[in-house]
Amino acid sequence: MPTTHTDTGRLRRIEGRHNSLVKELRQAFDRGELTSAGECAVEGFRIIEEVVRSGLRFRAVFFSELAQARTSRLLPQIGAHVETLLLPDKLFRSVVPSETPQGVAALVTVKKFSLKDVLDHTAPGPLLVIAGVQDPGNLGTILRSAEAFGAKAVLLGDSTVSAYNTKVVRASAGSVFRIMLSKVELTEAIAQFRARGIRMLATSSHKGVPLPEANLLGQVAVFVGNEGAGLDKKLLSQMDELITIPHSPRVESLNAGVAASVVLYEISRQN
Repeated sequence: MPTTHTDTGRLRRIEGRHNSLVKELRQAFDRGELTSAGECAVEGFRIIEEVVRSGLRFRAVFFSELAQARTSRLLPQIGAHVETLLLPDKLFRSVVPSETPQGVAALVTVKKFSLKDVLDHTAPGPLLVIAGVQDPGNLGTILRSAEAFGAKAVLLGDSTVSAYNTKVVRASAGSVFRIMLSKVELTEAIAQFRARGIRMLATSSHKGVPLPEANLLGQVAVFVGNEGAGLDKKLLSQMDELITIPHSPRVESLNAGVAASVVLYEISRQN
């Protein structure tokens, strides 16, 4: 393979779409999930820099020819032992989801946590349980707020959009790489919360204790439901308390990202 030299690194030129790393990157973007090796596909200079800031390891970094002049900005941050590839612009555009790509993408190895890892972790802060949030922007906002307001972890239940969907990653502004994340079975999580004395709360748009009056001290798990349907009735029946966020009656409800953010702020304020 021909090699292009720069002042700060070496780029291996890839011409064909059948290269194994290119195929892995495309599949990871298409699926919006981690690869079998636990890697996330990311795109854009800002997100790549967030990966660096988060201390994660790169499997491979891909540049388009148009972005080649900007490689000197990133290569020193990426590290000397990471494979760096140069793709023709047409091939790069066919792999990444953006309509106007910035010319850099990567496969990144992320940290994975089990429910036990989360519950055994001694850090303070509330647990956030996502039960059916489908909009990537909402989940990204929730992850960003979770980091901003000191959540201990975010637990992702069935029917929730993947945290590694490219739109979620972008909306989280890098928080997805730093907050503890775990995919869980909600029935198991609820049983573990009860066994450990963790109070379970859920937001409701129509009934419940007004948020400013709610006791949010101590260990709590806040459940956030689907944007349209909210929490399943079976889940609601298992909550220790429902809380409502006071707002103008002209607005029927807040979206999941805003509601979760407001509750996280109030928990942070009380604690």
